[in-house]
Amino acid sequence: MDAKKYRRNSGKSVSQSVSEQAEDLSAKSRNQNKKLTRKTGAYYSFLTLVLLLCLVQVGFGAILNISKIISYKAKINIMEKVRDDAELRNKDLKTDIKQFSKSSSLEEIARNNLKMAGEDEVLIIINNNQEVQGKNAKNKKKSENKEKRSNDAG
Repeated sequence: MDAKKYRRNSGKSVSQSVSEQAEDLSAKSRNQNKKLTRKTGAYYSFLTLVLLLCLVQVGFGAILNISKIISYKAKINIMEKVRDDAELRNKDLKTDIKQFSKSSSLEEIARNNLKMAGEDEVLIIINNNQEVQGKNAKNKKKSENKEKRSNDAG
């Protein structure tokens, strides 16, 4: 191949042919470098986009996890409060069961709330003045209404 070029370039000097070959080689290498830089630039751009998408995904995942943690902690606090309240109520009910299981407390409840008396006892109920006055006022109004109706009919 060099012989053919040498024959073509027989009119030119050797130094000119060498310089032309060097220019051809440098032009080819520049073209190859441009293609390579384009490929590597595109490759790096693609990798940059992929990394950005991964960062966005990790960011959203972290935000969602943090919000879930906060909501779960709030629910745990609420459930602990409910549990503590239930335990207190349970203790109160147990003490009430102990109190009401005694016969003396049952008698007290029967006397005070149910107006009951023992076998040898006499029960006396005394009404308060306010209750009696309220009942008397209602009875008076009813009797007045009955009188008006009887007068109107007669």
